This record gives sequence, structure tokens and C-alpha cells, in this order.
Amino acid sequence: MNRRKMLSLLGISPALLADSTQAAGKKAKASKATSASGEKIEALNPRGTPPPIQLIPMAPRLSTLDGKTIYLISDGFPGADHFLDQIALWFKKNMPSVTTVYRLKAGGFADDDPKLWAEIKAKGNAAIMAIGH
Repeated sequence: MNRRKMLSLLGISPALLADSTQAAGKKAKASKATSASGEKIEALNPRGTPPPIQLIPMAPRLSTLDGKTIYLISDGFPGADHFLDQIALWFKKNMPSVTTVYRLKAGGFADDDPKLWAEIKAKGNAAIMAIGH
């Protein structure tokens, strides 16, 4: 049996073996576990404590879409452009007063694109984002 499996069965983090000298010198919350031989082992939690989440409210809803401009934004995921084309066709057929504008966002889905956000704030009323999985 390898050491990593054995330690995980005992409930001990294999990270303890990586650098026990630094871990011993730090003051942090530790959990105590008892090994199979009965001796007590102290282990640091490798996950730490995450920072508190700052909630950002959603934008207010529009009362109507008539005469509004909706940005259709793709993050470049394969097939997202076809999906957004279908949404644009739907608006053209069912709500002809709505203007749709297609844009490809710079970077991946989590990357910021301040130039695009500024354009949407200045010229758009709403946005639909196609985020790939």
C-alpha cells in the first residue's frame, strides 16, 4: 500500500509529509486525529478559510423590450455563435422593433473585457451571454 492511500485512510493529509518544518512553526487552526497506533496527530487544514462573499445585486428589469438594443455576447465557445444567431432571428421575426448586436468577448468566459462592457453600458439596454461549458 502506498503512503498517500494509507494516510488518507487514517484521515491525515499527505501534505503534512511535504514540509513538516514549516507547518510546525506556523500558528493556525489544526484538527486532531488519532492514528491506528493510538498516538495523536495534529494536521493543518489545507483549504484554509475563504474570504467572505460580496453579493452584487442584479440589474433592474426592463419594463419592455420595444425599441431597445440587446447585445448578444459570445465567449468563443464552439456553437455559441449559432445559438446567438437563432436568438437574433427570433427577435427579428417576433419583435422587429428590438435591435440585436452580436459581439465576441475577448478572452475566456471568466476574463474581463472592459472595452465591451463600456460599449454595452453606452449603447445597449440589455445583454444575453452565451457561456460555454
